[in-house]
Amino acid sequence: MDIVVPVYNEERSLPGCIRVLHAYLTEHFPFEWTITVVDNASTDSTMAVATELAEHTDGVRVLHLDRKGRGLALRTGWGWSDADVVVYMDVDLSTGLDALLPLVAPLVNGHSDVAIGSRLAAGSRTVRGPKREFISRCYNAMIRFTHGARFSDAQCGFKAVRTDVIRPLLPHIADDSWFFDTELLLLAEHNGLRVHEVPVDWVEDVDTRVKVVKTASEDIRGLIRVARAKATGAATVPGLPRRPDPRPAHPDAVVGTPNSGLLWQLISFGLIGLASTAANLLLYALMRTWWPVLVANFVALTVTTLLNTEANRRFTFTRARGSTGRVHLQGLIVFALYYAFTSGALLALASFDPKASKALELIVLLTASLVGTAARFVLLRTWVFKSTTTEERA
Repeated sequence: MDIVVPVYNEERSLPGCIRVLHAYLTEHFPFEWTITVVDNASTDSTMAVATELAEHTDGVRVLHLDRKGRGLALRTGWGWSDADVVVYMDVDLSTGLDALLPLVAPLVNGHSDVAIGSRLAAGSRTVRGPKREFISRCYNAMIRFTHGARFSDAQCGFKAVRTDVIRPLLPHIADDSWFFDTELLLLAEHNGLRVHEVPVDWVEDVDTRVKVVKTASEDIRGLIRVARAKATGAATVPGLPRRPDPRPAHPDAVVGTPNSGLLWQLISFGLIGLASTAANLLLYALMRTWWPVLVANFVALTVTTLLNTEANRRFTFTRARGSTGRVHLQGLIVFALYYAFTSGALLALASFDPKASKALELIVLLTASLVGTAARFVLLRTWVFKSTTTEERA
């Protein structure tokens, strides 16, 4: 293991943190390890402090960078390492070290490719203010809705990657700042790598150096850039180890999953559709009191479609394959057709009866939604989430 600790102007906290980490690894960690402190262009005496620690502490070494960037520090430290597994953790040790062994164990035994600590996974325990909690949850929700990501916490400073995986990935990660973590995980999932999550105990460092507004705008631009790379094929990384398709360990086991057939898809899609239709009607009725017909319908459909598509990706069409960028583009096309159909129904009603009541509007919208939902299922199953597995073709 090579545990990379990026630091910037940490001359006071660095010695204590490294001593705590070193003692924990010496007493509790069963694998060979090295601590690599990456000085991230500090302007104080951090480099001198780190050098002294390395000279007097076994298993500690130092790298110096002339340019800032947390992503740059990880790119340099991980790329330089000769270990089998590389790890990253914040110097403040906000994440409890008891999660370190569960973090790296799935990488050592080959079960997973990337492992991350999560402050939002079931079983995690966190101590942080409501502002950072709200921002974190909104950001991770945005990643799931825009990219269909399955991981819950992109930016917890506690990650590990197998070296044979990170070396091909690094040249394809463009960001050298705070978006580095998110880009790594999005590329890993897009290329079929297995990401393992570990619930962690985490205590907020009130001396954080993160500039929230600037970081948020950079993250949004990063999400758009990665989506574009997925759509164009630039996010596909050659040279990564490929996992075989799942198959039963017992030769007489029945191949397939309970949620792979048409019956399950109809049931799941129907339940999700009922919930979405109810939410759409409620949102439309609320927004119709403020906005015109088409605007209210568009906003209500946009919100419910985001939730509906994500739910169907996770529960209905779980055996589908394909580029996330392609899926999102096709999903937008299906949404546009659905919106045009339901809006056309409302416009036809307004043309036929300009004084139609709100109740009649809702009845027409409900009827159009049911017809549009049936067509949407056909398009999702046969086009957007089309499965390429042998079982589905059979």
